Amino acid sequence: MLGSGKGSNFVAIAQACADGRVPAQIALVVSDVPEAGILERARARHLAAAYLSPGKFRTKLDEEGELSYIAKLREAEVDLIVLAGFMRVLKGEFLRAFEGRIINIHPSLLPAFPGLEAWKQALNHGVKVTGCTVHFVDASVDGGPIIGQQAVPVLDDDTPETLQQRIQAAEHELYPRCVAALARAQVRVQGRRVMLTGPV
Repeated sequence: MLGSGKGSNFVAIAQACADGRVPAQIALVVSDVPEAGILERARARHLAAAYLSPGKFRTKLDEEGELSYIAKLREAEVDLIVLAGFMRVLKGEFLRAFEGRIINIHPSLLPAFPGLEAWKQALNHGVKVTGCTVHFVDASVDGGPIIGQQAVPVLDDDTPETLQQRIQAAEHELYPRCVAALARAQVRVQGRRVMLTGPV
């Protein structure tokens, strides 16, 4: 798992692994932020956790950083890379190294509201329903094939903060279910379409 922040989605998935809802184990947690909460939470669960320098760029890994991330993940023999609030765009070499094995969660019903602060975008557009999406990561921004989605109603008195909290609660339900479906080999990809042979 890769993350830059507090790691609430990490906790949801780690708990689902621990109680058997996800038939997998977390091999490694990596962050591009030395003091990230996700690293503390991983260590508290006695999981391997490491800070790796992202390099000189603010929004992506530089070439050296990319190679160190690839090497560390290969060393851990990971089958799947789960992004949990990892705030850097992944590019060419990284995507090629783990093609079809990187997933992300986004706080909207993609393709609506890609990019940052999707809950604010939803409020500003006046939609009545938003939600979250788990998708494969490709070279597009929040545009890879969709594995699963969960709707969240937008209430009349919602603020950005209250809407974000309810979307996060939905993420904590959806993300473990999608990881479990992948671990059980219940996900097939044909072009842009994802077929599920079991429930998400």
